[in-house]
Amino acid sequence: MLTRIQKDQARPDAALSDRTSSAYSPADATPASEAVRFRHRLKKFLSYYRPHMPLLLADVACALVVSLTALFLPLCANHITKRLVALNDVPDALNQIYGMGAIMLALLAIQVLSTLFVDYQGHVMGAKMESALRKEVFEHCQKLSFSFYDRQRVGQLMSRITNDLLALGELYHHGPEDIAIAVLKFVGVMIILAHLDVPLTLLILGVMPFAVLYALHFNGRMNRALTRSRQQIGTINERVEDSLAGIRVVKSFANEDLENRRFDAENVRFLESRKEGYRSEAFFSVGTITFAQIITVGVIVIGAVRVLHAELSVADMLTFLLCVAVLVDPVQRLANFVRLWQQGFTGFVRVMEILEVAPDVTDRLGAQVLSEPRGALTFRDVAFRYDEDGPHVLNNLSLDIRPGEFVALVGASGVGKSTLCSLIPRFYEVTRGAILVDGVDIRDVTLSSLRRNIGVVQQDVYLFSGTVAENLRYGRPEAGDTALIEAAKAAHAHDFIMALPKGYDTDIGQRGVKLSGGQKQRLTIARAFLKDPAILIFDEATSALDNESERAVQLALLKLAQGRTTLVIAHRLSTVRNADRILVLTDQGIVEQGSHETLLAAGGTYAGLYRVQASL
Repeated sequence: MLTRIQKDQARPDAALSDRTSSAYSPADATPASEAVRFRHRLKKFLSYYRPHMPLLLADVACALVVSLTALFLPLCANHITKRLVALNDVPDALNQIYGMGAIMLALLAIQVLSTLFVDYQGHVMGAKMESALRKEVFEHCQKLSFSFYDRQRVGQLMSRITNDLLALGELYHHGPEDIAIAVLKFVGVMIILAHLDVPLTLLILGVMPFAVLYALHFNGRMNRALTRSRQQIGTINERVEDSLAGIRVVKSFANEDLENRRFDAENVRFLESRKEGYRSEAFFSVGTITFAQIITVGVIVIGAVRVLHAELSVADMLTFLLCVAVLVDPVQRLANFVRLWQQGFTGFVRVMEILEVAPDVTDRLGAQVLSEPRGALTFRDVAFRYDEDGPHVLNNLSLDIRPGEFVALVGASGVGKSTLCSLIPRFYEVTRGAILVDGVDIRDVTLSSLRRNIGVVQQDVYLFSGTVAENLRYGRPEAGDTALIEAAKAAHAHDFIMALPKGYDTDIGQRGVKLSGGQKQRLTIARAFLKDPAILIFDEATSALDNESERAVQLALLKLAQGRTTLVIAHRLSTVRNADRILVLTDQGIVEQGSHETLLAAGGTYAGLYRVQASL
């Protein structure tokens, strides 16, 4: 059966841009849609308080106690000052002063205890909420398909999951308490001041609009600078991850200076964005303090004049000055809240841009568990392309593979071999048509059960940091030592593992850096053996092996393939001579199929490929 399979095309790079503010946001960016998106994100932001409401209420209550004690202290000072003027009896005055001093010390003790609760328990609450969001983002990333990661860069994603959430815990903690303290202190102070002297109070209120306009101006500049710096740190992470992961290539080409120049360029851009942010933050902070000091000077001058005219008592003027000092705190807290809001919510928005990406490969409603499949595979008019407006990589592909059949896919690079195999575990979703396992559409079974029954050994070998045993058990975490050793022996990996310093407990380093290419390849094959799946997919699985190791793995593969449906993609035709059926793919589709002997006798494309490799 002939099928039309178009050549794999390189996917356009749609990775995160360090110069775009929202790589994940929809194209529709009208003011109305932005307002709706903001409300949705704000609702999501507030939802993380829900599991911690008792602690939040206690935190805010203690914050209010801190505010009330701060308001009572100037009133106590006012009371003492007025008693000093009114009383002539020194012993009675001393008793009044000592009594009020005791009350003030008690208020300070309450303030200290409340502040301790706010600083410790509040920070713990914020850290828990930050941790919950980071966990949600990481779990969401696990659900996203290969197509998402084809378009994104790991460094940018890491920046969003780590750096962008660092300030969020502080915002979750300090946000409610700063607002509560600032509002209560401001309202309380203004009530006290209005009660003491209305003209001076109006003076203070007259300065406030200018302070607000000043704060809003530099608040906007801070926001823009923070957004740029967060984007730039993502680019730096991306640069570092790229360079360090490929450090062996860097050194082999003696390109350390090139990497240093690239890093310096990104680092300078980051520094410039930080400088702009710090400049705006400095003007913002200095401005709020300056306005408070202007108010203090105004109170001293005008208050002194009113005292001389007997329109204000000395006690009330002293209380005014103490209240103005208290008024500085809500201004600074609001400034701190604005700073935290810009840092925390900007990071939250960048994280939400990931959470708002809907997985394009999911379980259908009512999907069933695939249990003990026989391994029959059917492709029905399957078409696939990586992008909606891109060319088809596979088109009108129909293919039947019997349970337990050993099928090899051969052909030049780029004709769709790996793509075909990636559709079976639903790493990508078919654009049109259907793939069936034992007559059941793979979209009608759960992803987890489908992938549990498929073993994949990819061309790009990946091992995790840790021991040999930990990497092998990735295929079946509950496997015992006996099963572990049997899988390693089947992949002809046991002997070299036992020669390692600690055998199966040897740490192999990041990505298995302490092993040779052939050893890493055999460990990934052993990992698939341990999984013991019904369907096996080997994508150039022996490409990194020497001739001796390749022969050993061929024997192990043939043994493992008995009774299992096996698909092998190979450029080295010697690895698929014993396949039940060989499919030869070209730009025109499956041009030949049959056994090794049949295809050689036909003298077609396969025979030509075989003769070329045999002559090398």
